[in-house]
Amino acid sequence: MIFITARFRVRPEDADRWPEIVADFTEATRSEPGCLWFDWSRSLDDPTEYVLVEAFRDDDAGAAHVQSAHFQEARRTLPPHLAQTPRIVNVKTPGDDWSELGEMAVSGE
Repeated sequence: MIFITARFRVRPEDADRWPEIVADFTEATRSEPGCLWFDWSRSLDDPTEYVLVEAFRDDDAGAAHVQSAHFQEARRTLPPHLAQTPRIVNVKTPGDDWSELGEMAVSGE
């Protein structure tokens, strides 16, 4: 699996609208056959920062994503809403789902 986390610093005037701005891109990416998840979160410390956590099945799925029309559209339409170039961590890891955090196991689950 390809596991990616990216931090997006959004222009203050666009921060509250960011989920709307990325809605089509998010929906299209989640519809890709090789997309395992594509989830946005907003920072608790900085209201202009959004974190994207995404995963793709394998290299072929990752390549299909970056070659897709919606990714190319996002490359064109999202940067005007950004305050800086996004930061990313991109790794390959075994598996295809989240693992449990055993140190905080919930009893009776």
